[in-house]
Amino acid sequence: MTPDTPYALVRQAGDPDRKAVLDVLTEAFMNDPLVCWLFPEANDRGRLQAHFYRPLLAHPAGETYLIGRDEGASVWLALAAGQAPHDEHPDPPETDSVFGEHGTRLRTLGQALAQRHPDHEPHLYLPCMGVVGGRQGSGLGSAMLRHRLARADTDGLAAYLEASSPRSRALYLRHGFEDLGAPVRVADSPPLWPMWRRPRR
Repeated sequence: MTPDTPYALVRQAGDPDRKAVLDVLTEAFMNDPLVCWLFPEANDRGRLQAHFYRPLLAHPAGETYLIGRDEGASVWLALAAGQAPHDEHPDPPETDSVFGEHGTRLRTLGQALAQRHPDHEPHLYLPCMGVVGGRQGSGLGSAMLRHRLARADTDGLAAYLEASSPRSRALYLRHGFEDLGAPVRVADSPPLWPMWRRPRR
């Protein structure tokens, strides 16, 4: 499959697809620098990742997509001006019971990222997009980006994300995103790059 993968291979995921989306994202980010920092114990990382992604899939502003034979997945939030990503789903009281000691890292990182998230205009937010290990670098990520960004351009919507690795940052730069200030780091975490993309006319 080439970077010119047709949009037709991208489909919107529904409730029956939630497990497939969780499986894709969990595998795709199993060795991601940030995920490894958040959940250092490899044996428990997959379970904790699934808990982390579930609220995003249930977000009332969310759009979830799969590509190919469930080889890639993306979650977008269509946010209004002044709306933060977690307005509808603040940290539930059971966060500590689910994530244990890692809950503190999640909250600290979330607070740091919230301070950098622009909210001055309606925009799309891409909290996560991943491709399973054997298909990374095959153009699936680019196809998912082109699929949703084309409609964003038509609608005049900007887009925002935080890249969690140099490789993903390079991908987003190729699709019109630009760095939005310096990278974000908390304690000894790897850097995250806030990125913003103006709609293309």
